[in-house]
Amino acid sequence: MQARPLLDHDARTPAVAEKIARFHRKTIDEVQAAIDSDPVVVVGMAQNPHVKRARKALEAAGITCRYLEYGSYLGGWRERLAIKLFTGWPTFPQVFVRGVLIGGADETAAGLADGSLRDRLDGA
Repeated sequence: MQARPLLDHDARTPAVAEKIARFHRKTIDEVQAAIDSDPVVVVGMAQNPHVKRARKALEAAGITCRYLEYGSYLGGWRERLAIKLFTGWPTFPQVFVRGVLIGGADETAAGLADGSLRDRLDGA
C-alpha cells in the first residue's frame, strides 16, 4: 500500500507554522510529559468503547498505564484534534509504550497477543 502524502513543512507559511505550533499547546505538552515519564500511556476520550477495550486489555495483562482523557463525543474535539495533528494517528485511543505510538485498541490487542508490546515494555 502506498503511504498517503503529507504536506511538506516548506509548503507552509511561517504564520501557518506558528498557528499549528500554538494550537492547544498545553494539551500537547501534557501528553508529551506523560509519554516521557510513564512506560505506558493511553490517550482517549469518554464514551469511546475502543478506549475501554484497550485499557481493559492492558489491565488483564497486568500492565498499568497512565490514562489521559480529553472530552467525549459531546466536547473536547479541539484538544483531540491537536493530539491527532501531533501524532498523525487518526483515532482514539492512542497507546504509547516507552515513548512509541503503537496504535489504537486493535494494535494493542495484537501486540499483547504476539508479545511485541511486552517486549517493548521490557526493553527488548
